[in-house]
Amino acid sequence: MMNLIQQVEQDALAKLDKSIPDFRAGDTLKVHVKVKEGTRERVQIFEGVCIGRHNNSIGSSFTVRKLSFGEGVERVFPLYSPVLEKIECVRKGDVRRAKLYYLRGLTGKAARITEKNMFTKKADKAEVVAEAPAAKAEAKAPEAAAE
Repeated sequence: MMNLIQQVEQDALAKLDKSIPDFRAGDTLKVHVKVKEGTRERVQIFEGVCIGRHNNSIGSSFTVRKLSFGEGVERVFPLYSPVLEKIECVRKGDVRRAKLYYLRGLTGKAARITEKNMFTKKADKAEVVAEAPAAKAEAKAPEAAAE
């Protein structure tokens, strides 16, 4: 029975043509939401910090929190909803938890999340170390030629 349910969910996900960026809790997101007003339809952007993500196949959702006029506003978005037009990841946050519910009790500077430094990979460090001696040798060569 469970295999049948999982099969149906996988088929439904395959039919969806949505490109979902790689994001997790702590990232700042811009969620483009379709809003109907009477006969018109427009796109409204909800920008805030992702404080949690629930991965459950087609039932996946994520929670975004923002401050609006000094008041905290949270929205839970279904990941594969037709109401969502696009999700943009503005910046990656450096956090150690999967759920950031503690941000609800914080305000101001205390509620800030530091940005993840993307340039501290081991490969990058090795390249910088390898380039440094060559740069020093080139710097000494012109001095010797001038004398």
